[in-house]
Amino acid sequence: MIFDIRKETLPREEIEALQLRRLRDMCARVYANVPFYQKRFKEIGITPADIRTLADLKNLPFTEKQDLRDYYPFGLFAVPRENIVRLHASSGTTGKAVVVGYTARDLETWAEAAARSLAAAGVSHLDTVHVAYGYGLFTGGLGAHGGAERLGATVVPASGGATRRQAMLLRDFGATALCCTPSYALHLWEAGQEIGIDFKDLPLRTGVFGAEPWTEEMRHDMEQKMGINALNIYGLSEIMGPGVAMECVEAKTGMHLWEDLFLPEIIDPVTGEQLPPGEVGELVITTLTKEGIPLVRYRTRDLTSLDYTPCCCGRTHVRITRLRGRTDDMLIIRGVNVFPQQIEGLIMEQRVLSPNYQLVVDRVNNLDTLEVRVEMGEHLFADEIGKLQTLERTLQKNIKEYLGVTVKVRLMEPHSIERSEGKARRIVDNRPKE
Repeated sequence: MIFDIRKETLPREEIEALQLRRLRDMCARVYANVPFYQKRFKEIGITPADIRTLADLKNLPFTEKQDLRDYYPFGLFAVPRENIVRLHASSGTTGKAVVVGYTARDLETWAEAAARSLAAAGVSHLDTVHVAYGYGLFTGGLGAHGGAERLGATVVPASGGATRRQAMLLRDFGATALCCTPSYALHLWEAGQEIGIDFKDLPLRTGVFGAEPWTEEMRHDMEQKMGINALNIYGLSEIMGPGVAMECVEAKTGMHLWEDLFLPEIIDPVTGEQLPPGEVGELVITTLTKEGIPLVRYRTRDLTSLDYTPCCCGRTHVRITRLRGRTDDMLIIRGVNVFPQQIEGLIMEQRVLSPNYQLVVDRVNNLDTLEVRVEMGEHLFADEIGKLQTLERTLQKNIKEYLGVTVKVRLMEPHSIERSEGKARRIVDNRPKE
């Protein structure tokens, strides 16, 4: 189902003409109303009038998360405070929180983008949508909620926590779609198993999962266990929230990014130079319609590529391929770049292992070490010492061959790795702070 067939199937030339008009308008607004951008534009010797083609985008300054922290809380807002009707913010665990503001029109745009996304997943007004993203300052819960209501679906605002109760609600309320992080979906499935609920017996048929990177192997595992279509949604609070891009159920090969609202580009994360379609690099997004806090060339730190090939679903908006990880999640172990998703894929190849894992980084005798802790599946037994040792050696060998780094693999008892109600904590870095 396509939510807005006119907007979602625009010819490429019409998309680009609309993007240019909106880019020029947005640059004029931030130059006039946001001192930060006026200063940055002047520093590089550019004005909004210099934006004549989409190719001129590369001449504009980048915006980074630290800029939002430096101008905490409202320094990057482009409208008067009385025009802001909602505030969201990050947790601020690594510094000042990142605060974003929405006008009434921003919220309408967000609901439409999220509705487009859910429709791409096959959700309609006939569905019951169980939202297990956290509500509150985090954008996940309210973003998915707004999109489902815009579709006319029934919404169950479950939020996070009370996992066994949520499994019962999925059964009792007959939800047909589930929105949460992929790791929490597996946690819900485990809770259902513990109380005798088989997700394959439920009406549940669609999972809209995001807020953390996950692998194709995990998708297959979830679909097999839960009897659903598991689909990828993308969003980030700084840009809008969930609904910036969404995988379509017809193809499942990348997430359509709504190009009438957001202008994407891929850059080399080191040099900042633009990369051509198909090459993997850092995703950079410029907001085209956002009023409260428009952002110019925001560096997401997410690693992906752009796919402009036609999609069988009929949507013409570019797809971003499955996220490879984040530049700030990359570990450097003895000179080797390691991303959690690379190791996750190797774990999922071993069917007797659980998808619950952690990477523990330490420093011994001035050398960095990496221990991969992964839970055993329910059907493995701790007294099968020989089988467990063989599994550990096999996974350790596969990681060495694939990544070129030696790690220690440690198999853990089922349910021994802490579960999260939000994003899974994949990395535990015990190295002393420099």
